[in-house]
Amino acid sequence: MNKLKRLPVGIQTFSEVINLDCLYIDKTEYIWNMVHLSKYIFLSRPRRFGKSLLVSTLQAYFEGKRELFKGLAMERLEKEWVEYPVLRFDMSLGKHMEKDQLERYLLYIVEENEKRFGLSSNHPDPNVRMKSLITSVYEKTGKKVVILIDEYDAPLLDVVHEETALPILRNVMRNFYSPLKASDPYLQFVFLTGITKFSQLSIFSELNNLTNISMFPEFAGICGITKEEVLTQMQDYIERLARASEWTYDETVERLAQQYDGYHFTWPSPHIFNPFSLLSAFARNRINNYWFASGTPTYLIEMLRKFNVVPAGISNMQALASDFDAPTENMISITPLLYQSGYVTIKDYDSTSHLYTLDIPNGEIRVGLMDSLLPNYVNMRKEAGNTTIAKMYLALLNEDLNEMFRLLQAYLLTVPYCDNANSEGHYQQLLYVIFSLFGRYVDVEVHTPTGRVDIVMKTAKSLYLFELKLNKSAQAAMDQINLKDYASKFALSGLPIMKVGINFDPERRTIGDWKIEHA
Repeated sequence: MNKLKRLPVGIQTFSEVINLDCLYIDKTEYIWNMVHLSKYIFLSRPRRFGKSLLVSTLQAYFEGKRELFKGLAMERLEKEWVEYPVLRFDMSLGKHMEKDQLERYLLYIVEENEKRFGLSSNHPDPNVRMKSLITSVYEKTGKKVVILIDEYDAPLLDVVHEETALPILRNVMRNFYSPLKASDPYLQFVFLTGITKFSQLSIFSELNNLTNISMFPEFAGICGITKEEVLTQMQDYIERLARASEWTYDETVERLAQQYDGYHFTWPSPHIFNPFSLLSAFARNRINNYWFASGTPTYLIEMLRKFNVVPAGISNMQALASDFDAPTENMISITPLLYQSGYVTIKDYDSTSHLYTLDIPNGEIRVGLMDSLLPNYVNMRKEAGNTTIAKMYLALLNEDLNEMFRLLQAYLLTVPYCDNANSEGHYQQLLYVIFSLFGRYVDVEVHTPTGRVDIVMKTAKSLYLFELKLNKSAQAAMDQINLKDYASKFALSGLPIMKVGINFDPERRTIGDWKIEHA
């Protein structure tokens, strides 16, 4: 087999990817189409989805570095290769800052661009320096300026849940971006990336000709790696992983898809894999949860709390197209933020009602998200909780539910007092989180002709129906399953059905007793 190209894990500079002869999934046709679509473009994609590499590729293109595009679609498409001065601003380091810190950071990144063009200024206001930089570069080069802004919203995301800090920092960023509109005669192209949309920034309220391509079908695959790209350009890496894991080629593709595929940024859309996780899996020759290991944004967990979103509520959400465009700072639902951050994605669209169905994209996100939410139910005893959950999972694989519940019962006795531990809903969500961490299909409040099943979980071997009671008895729970004949709805599932009644003891804050029967 040919020697495989190096995988560009963590490399966000286009020239480095090309010069090191790394694998590059060619996105340059998207870029050519984008720069010929509009002068002002905005693209929203989740973190670590290739936005910075896209910005770097745009920079190389506008700087006329034709040699870097040899063999790529751009070489065939672009005939003129005009060189433009490019100003690039990376906002990703502007996180966790107070007002004064942020203003100093903005001055610093303007100064870095000034140095590149042999310019200097000592004006203390970032927006004045920005305006001066654009006009000075235009005058010095005699060419219109290209502006690339990566992660434009990074300084605001971590304070999106804070009523005091958000307006202050938003005002700083509004002032910084305000020269863009006034500088229109000097600009050739403006491109911004981010995760979400803060409408009250002048960037969206004043640049009324800003084209948001985030949900344009023709740009669905501009970031991330489509399934077609995986199957046509990454076969050798799939084969290497298959050999290492002792799977067939088809099994490996299926496991990769279950773990990293499932993203759709419009509808219809190609299947899109998380690029960071997919490349990491190929580089390490192992399927794992790489995206979540690279950091869970605190803002997301805070916003889930703010909107009182229970874990089960993150599945099968519905939204109108207008919801995706809702201003982040005025959200009445967490749905747009979950979507833009990559924790849910489009799974279906109904053209009659104009409703999108959203759900968790894949196994990696489901497990990682539930792992982040687990401390809400076990009061920060997360390490011991994860060990217990791993043992519970082994018990489930062995179809030993008695051992699984004994482990959970003993563990919950060690958990400190939790305010809402005297509600059935608390324990329902706790079990939902744990079963999701197993990587199993799980749903709550599943309708049947005679009522609703508290929890349904499916494994490769069985279908489990759970009825929960608080301060009653497991037998009472089992009686309800039998009286309402819940099992009949699932008779055609093709799997053996197990009925499980569980009673929780609110005083001891753990499982009181349980009962298991075959349907």
